[in-house]
Amino acid sequence: MTSTHSEMSESDAVRRLGEAREKIAEQLAHVIVGQDDVIEQLLISLFSQGHCLLEGVPGLAKTLMISTLARTMNLSFSRIQFTPDLMPADITGTEIIEENKTTGAREMRFLEGPLFSHVVLADEINRTPPKTQAALLEAMQERQVTVGRVRHQLSQPFFVLATQNPIEQEGTYPLPEAQQDRFMFKVFVEYPSFDEEFEIAKRTTTTGRDHVAPVLTADEISQLQHVVRDVPVTDHLIRYTLALVRQTRVGEASVPEFVQDQLAWGAGPRAVQYLVLGGKARALLHGRTHVTAEDIQALAKPVLRHRLTVNFAAESDGVTQDDIIERLCRETPAKEDELSRDSRFQEMFAS
Repeated sequence: MTSTHSEMSESDAVRRLGEAREKIAEQLAHVIVGQDDVIEQLLISLFSQGHCLLEGVPGLAKTLMISTLARTMNLSFSRIQFTPDLMPADITGTEIIEENKTTGAREMRFLEGPLFSHVVLADEINRTPPKTQAALLEAMQERQVTVGRVRHQLSQPFFVLATQNPIEQEGTYPLPEAQQDRFMFKVFVEYPSFDEEFEIAKRTTTTGRDHVAPVLTADEISQLQHVVRDVPVTDHLIRYTLALVRQTRVGEASVPEFVQDQLAWGAGPRAVQYLVLGGKARALLHGRTHVTAEDIQALAKPVLRHRLTVNFAAESDGVTQDDIIERLCRETPAKEDELSRDSRFQEMFAS
């Protein structure tokens, strides 16, 4: 690993990210109870320069978790409540005519919208029409917005977390598969355990207020994002990642029979990129400078679940994307010699 894009050395990066992970978890624990897996996935996505789509029923502290995460990193935070009447200019900003009090001359001035923050929570993204969804997704991809003929650069780092409510679909505009593909992870926020909910009830019904101290600065986060990309990955691990993803593509060579029977559509190249990038960030967060198959497997569900479409037969049998991903991880050899000797994968790598 080199430090071409950053002043941090390899050992500095591992140490800084490890310390940051512990301190962020410690600060979040003052406010958030549980949700350790969700928090780790958010951190991996942030340090990989990705974005997250969170799905969970109301009342699971998604907004609180995200705003607290922004505070621990000393980042600016905006929350946008997506509604059916929200227009693109409401989130990107707009040009206004302003009068110069001294000269009386009128001139155009750009008034920044809530997208001009480091961390943006797009609450219930599926409640707003496609035109506004597209404006957000363009900002996510290009890290800029265009108003009139002028391009405006967004804050760096720039991290979008969009939420969806899985139980209320009336009057919603579900994100098309191509737009979901822009998100690095789809994260499920689950109900807390009994002990966690007991602690939540105790904490949130008193007058006590928790203080959250910043752990990282925006500049440090940008440096660490560059360092993540310098983490080496072996050719074998790239082949292993390709093997997992290419097995989801119905109609391709050497795709397992259960995939042909249960999937209507599979994942594209962006899934491979995000698995490798996420594996690099996870390795650093766990104190390693090399990626392992375990890193790829740990991120397979959040990276792949919104990129796979199950068919009617699978849906009627109660088979989910996560079930298919689990089986693929079980049945794909992780060891280099086993993977390279398997005739099915030999055919796949030759195609």
